[in-house]
Amino acid sequence: MSAPPKTVLTASPQEEAAIREAVRTVDPLTLGEGRVIAGAQHAPGLTRLLEDPAVSGPIYDLPRPITEANVAIWIAECARQQAAGEGVLILSLDPQGEVAGYSKFSVWPDRSSAEIAGATRADLQGRGQGGPGAARSFGWMFEVLGVRLIGLTAALDNVRSAKVIEAAGFVSMGEREVVRPDGTVRRSLYWEMTREAWELRHRL
Repeated sequence: MSAPPKTVLTASPQEEAAIREAVRTVDPLTLGEGRVIAGAQHAPGLTRLLEDPAVSGPIYDLPRPITEANVAIWIAECARQQAAGEGVLILSLDPQGEVAGYSKFSVWPDRSSAEIAGATRADLQGRGQGGPGAARSFGWMFEVLGVRLIGLTAALDNVRSAKVIEAAGFVSMGEREVVRPDGTVRRSLYWEMTREAWELRHRL
């Protein structure tokens, strides 16, 4: 289960309301071409994506076991989160309409904070697009969702994600425990980035 960042920010009622509205009404195409908000019709394709351990193995907050029924329940829960302005599940479709990746944004509007988890289909990994794609997502969270803080976690042995996160300029804040949907705990590496630091970095 996603947990808010260690750093605690307090949003004004106006800021909180603006973030909730941004999440509820977000246009997935602002994140990139071929992006759609996950719906019930995507459960089979998303299941096929996540059944591959190379895709889902390092990710702690996915529904397990990964079955079409569990994925359908997860999609429905993400839709409820979006209606509350607290999260959104966005899929990337390939030219054939197959699910090629996903991004799950968890948002805490009262804390002006968010988290992202996601993965790309195995045959599309290792093409040098991970860094630019992640940077686009981080900037999108600040600019489109309107949050002021992003927290990220990665498994202790997830070297690929750690490199992408650190290359984007996130500040390492040691480790934290994250709770899986089944209640078990995983130690994870942890980073944060503020909107101010992000904007300063990208003005240079």
